[in-house]
Amino acid sequence: MAEPILSTEIIRLSTYIAEAADRPLPDAVMRKTRHHVLDTLGAIVSGTQLAAGRQGSRFTAATGGLGEALAVGAGVLLPAAQAAFANAMAGHADETDDSHLAGRCHPGCAILPAALAVAERQDTDGAALLRAVALGYDIAVRVNLAMGFSAPAKARHSTHSIGPAFGAAAAAASLLRLDARQVRHMLSYSAQQASGIPFWNRDPYHVEKAFDFAAMPARNGTLAALMVASGFTGVEDPLAGQHNLFAAFAERPDRAALIDGLGEHFEIDRAAIKQWCVGSPIQAVLDAIVALTGGAPQSPEAIGAITITMPDDRIHIVDDRSMPDVCVQHLAAVALLDGTVSFAAGHDVARMRDPAVLAMRSKMVLVPSAALTAAVPARQAIVAITGPDGTARLHHARAVRGTPENPMTDAEVEAKAFDLMAPLLGAERAGRLVAALRGLDATTRVRDLRPFLMLKEIDDGR
Repeated sequence: MAEPILSTEIIRLSTYIAEAADRPLPDAVMRKTRHHVLDTLGAIVSGTQLAAGRQGSRFTAATGGLGEALAVGAGVLLPAAQAAFANAMAGHADETDDSHLAGRCHPGCAILPAALAVAERQDTDGAALLRAVALGYDIAVRVNLAMGFSAPAKARHSTHSIGPAFGAAAAAASLLRLDARQVRHMLSYSAQQASGIPFWNRDPYHVEKAFDFAAMPARNGTLAALMVASGFTGVEDPLAGQHNLFAAFAERPDRAALIDGLGEHFEIDRAAIKQWCVGSPIQAVLDAIVALTGGAPQSPEAIGAITITMPDDRIHIVDDRSMPDVCVQHLAAVALLDGTVSFAAGHDVARMRDPAVLAMRSKMVLVPSAALTAAVPARQAIVAITGPDGTARLHHARAVRGTPENPMTDAEVEAKAFDLMAPLLGAERAGRLVAALRGLDATTRVRDLRPFLMLKEIDDGR
């Protein structure tokens, strides 16, 4: 049988993925990857107690199977793909996890659960995990960019589901040490499983959204890599030939984007970590409020009016939503009343009916701005607070804290993760886990993280 003619893109991509396990990362990229691993683990641990995380844990724990990797919320060892599914459901159980604006996805909540599960299964070290995670971001973002999808409001396919599935598969393939031909087959199975329809914003409970953004791509990517590692063969080039990936999904295909800058620029450098555990479009609003108030609580009587100006292409995502962590009016009110927005306050549904919150919300006006949509960097916001005497204070938040233009420090990332994990793991264990992740590239075994991540008790009563 004649050898198939392979496209340049599949040769370069499969070779790059296959060699990633032995390719050192630049120190700055290693540090940034540690940040995202720590941040995503914080999202997973805190997310185990939210609806999507609870349901993911209960579902996977009931299926049982070979104990290969820890499902954090269930507190049990499960087959790798099931553990990846459960941890991914928790990782995007709310809006705590990271995001990638250009790639139009939340990479960490799908890629880390897949990489962590396979790293445990294979008993690999921390440096291998970090290399796999960084690789996953590179592949997830490049797949989405290569598709040339329309603006979110017009796109027929969901970038939040498609790119991360390939990223999760690439991370798993690296840890399984698949060779270039096996990687091509893995990409074929990833392409066959690619899916995602962007009606996730109609989910009022953030459960299907957690599946769409995180659990489905984590599970599918892990399965694709494990199937090939077990001996499955597949199509040699899913990127070219009749009925290929681009023919099925792409709108304005740019095949070169798949391999552009591989090994030279790393997409994890363009990913953002959220200072606030709320939806991305709200980050700048909270930054602006804290800048105006200095973090001092405000009373409704001391404020005459609040005007919040946001990009007009994203304001609908957070306008008067029923979930507290994605409702800009509610979170702005909480930030003004408390001086900050804690994880607990951002998820307190009952507080949405608090008379003080409602009084503060009654003073708010949201203004959509085409100029802010076009502004660089993206996701800016302007908040103006007018006192009863008509005196106005205004702050324009241009570079959101945690974005590449205004990154969080090591201490800020660690503090956020500690605050998320300590209520469930206990302060001592959470502190030891943060310290262990600080030196993850020197960690001998990823499995050594398991004792830190075992929850004290599993509450499945709600």
